[in-house]
Amino acid sequence: MVRLVAIDRHNYLSILDLAVHENQRRFVASNMYSLAQAYVQPECEPLALYAENKPVGFAMYCLDRDDHEYWIYRLMIDKRYQRRGYGREAMRLLIDRIRAEADENHRAIFISFEPDNAAAKSLYESMGFVSDGRVEYGEVVYKLDLSRP
Repeated sequence: MVRLVAIDRHNYLSILDLAVHENQRRFVASNMYSLAQAYVQPECEPLALYAENKPVGFAMYCLDRDDHEYWIYRLMIDKRYQRRGYGREAMRLLIDRIRAEADENHRAIFISFEPDNAAAKSLYESMGFVSDGRVEYGEVVYKLDLSRP
């Protein structure tokens, strides 16, 4: 079972040690980059993903200041813990958390990914995300309608 855990001075080094497989690095920013981004964009919520009291991944979401929409900016599972369902569990937890925060003005969650990241596309589509037709910074944008259960 995956848990979302706040990142603090006690666990940030273990989060910085997490990494995806070499062939996946072009799909996701490093956790160091993401924590730096969260520092300068305080609207970002960086979270450690824990399973069995061990850090297994990283996620970050925010209510974007530019378009005023919820975005899941990052989701990564460390190479040692992939293919165990942790990514799916983490997505479910992130969706539930955003759904609980969202008001009537925010009825969608957006996510973007590299077009050739088949694993991400499969996961997001299985969670109900659909393409919204946009490509931003070379990534396809998907949307989850929160008005649906």
